[in-house]
Amino acid sequence: MELLALVLVVVLVTGFDYTNGFHDAANAIASAVSTRALSLRGALGLAAVMNLVGALAGTGVAVTVASGVIATPQGGGGLTVVGAALVGAILWNITTWYFGLPSSSSHALIGGLVGAALASATQVHWSGVLTKVAIPMVVSPLVGLTLGYLVMIGLMWLLRRANAHQAHRWLRRAQIVSASSLALGHGLQDAQKSMGVIVLALVITGHQEDYTVPFWVILLCATALAAGTWSGGLRIMRTLGRRIFNLTPAHGFAAEISAASVLYMTAFVFAAPVSTTHVMTSAVMGVGATRRRSAVRWSVAGDIAVGWVLTAPAAATVAALAYGVISLF
Repeated sequence: MELLALVLVVVLVTGFDYTNGFHDAANAIASAVSTRALSLRGALGLAAVMNLVGALAGTGVAVTVASGVIATPQGGGGLTVVGAALVGAILWNITTWYFGLPSSSSHALIGGLVGAALASATQVHWSGVLTKVAIPMVVSPLVGLTLGYLVMIGLMWLLRRANAHQAHRWLRRAQIVSASSLALGHGLQDAQKSMGVIVLALVITGHQEDYTVPFWVILLCATALAAGTWSGGLRIMRTLGRRIFNLTPAHGFAAEISAASVLYMTAFVFAAPVSTTHVMTSAVMGVGATRRRSAVRWSVAGDIAVGWVLTAPAAATVAALAYGVISLF
């Protein structure tokens, strides 16, 4: 029975990774598609491949998710906690995707783990949640916003004497590189969170004693994320590519490079699970603000911010309810 529950958790993680892929595909390709640097299918294919490569590039974030958020509850009860957390995260992903709201799959997953843990009286590592999740959740968008603004200012200075037509054409080509780097950062961050959940389930059931990530787990999560990315996320893409700020190739390149830099730093240096959505959206706001503050549709940004704030508690609530329902069986 425990083995069946473990298989079910792995299936749920795969489903979460798939929804993460189509939910967050817009982060990497919205600006490249909206500026016509890439076709939609070409951009999705590129993002899927780079997501796969990024997912194979490290496991630091996975270890943080597996060991730093909640204690390791043993046996079937522990698998129920993990399963309920995944249900909460998946339902929130689908809801926000339907309404075209760029919320965070990362924080939906963390919120789900915390909500299910609280409902089951499992210990929550609040210090880990604070230092590895809450603080990076607040700081990373601010860094993305600032970096996006500064990179765009620097780009404008470098191209101040360039031929406008040639610069526009060069920047469209450069966006292929910047979109690829952002997609790699997305894979590096988001696939690892799902890896961490599977590792947690393996430790719970005694299939392994430490938090090392097996290769089959890496490959499974990487493939599921890439497949979800290929299926696309047009609703959210419209929000990021047009509704916040009408991006040009220069703005798109600056936003993507800025967001990718933040993702690499948080993954490799701090092993902190930050939100690709938060970072990219704030970078778009930063580059937009270089034109003039009114160029950014701050009302849309405000709606997105509400989604950011609601994500963790909403996913936690759904996960807690899911735990109560699952526990009845």
